[in-house]
Amino acid sequence: MTFCLKTIIIKPEKDTPINNAIILLHGYGGDGKDMSMLTLNWKRFLTNTIFLCPDADEKCSVNPKGFQWFDLTKEDPQYIIEQSIKAEKKLHQFIGEVKKEFKLKNSQICLCGFSQGCMMSINLGLTSHENFNCIVGFSGKIIDKDSLSKRKISNTKMLLLHGDLDEVVPSVNLLEAKDFLIRNNIEVETNMLKNCGHYIPLESSSLALEYIKKNLKI
Repeated sequence: MTFCLKTIIIKPEKDTPINNAIILLHGYGGDGKDMSMLTLNWKRFLTNTIFLCPDADEKCSVNPKGFQWFDLTKEDPQYIIEQSIKAEKKLHQFIGEVKKEFKLKNSQICLCGFSQGCMMSINLGLTSHENFNCIVGFSGKIIDKDSLSKRKISNTKMLLLHGDLDEVVPSVNLLEAKDFLIRNNIEVETNMLKNCGHYIPLESSSLALEYIKKNLKI
């Protein structure tokens, strides 16, 4: 099957049944290949899991070699909301295709995202008609709290990880996201990593893997 988004797909070993999926969403200016690096370690422990790393639908306006879920060059908040919702719809379509192709339910799918991909994962997890298994978000934030609170219809649990020295998405965004999620009755775990900037260190990757294993009951 051809998905609506160009996707790197990492399947289990031959003849191993697919019981779960992890969808990994890249950051602003990145691509699916960036996120696929996480699977090099994870796949050894998640043997019945298929990993899907899509490229966003738009070329990045500041990095033509990469992609963007929505444009960040304009500072108009309403424009950003509209563009992020447009990306949400595309991702909901993509997830629907994944579910159909591999005969999976939302409860068998984990969403994982870095930076802008984390922002999209949070929105997807709270605007889907059914909870996903869980969300893991690295170095992200909530795009617009008022918009999301009005559109929220689900309660996917999540783990949010952030570096305390993040110069791109300041770490205060982790605290603000945690506060928003708790106020909206979302089960959330957070971890602020010391001496860490805007990237995914090995410690974050390991914490994420353990959280996913716990929630997929592996």
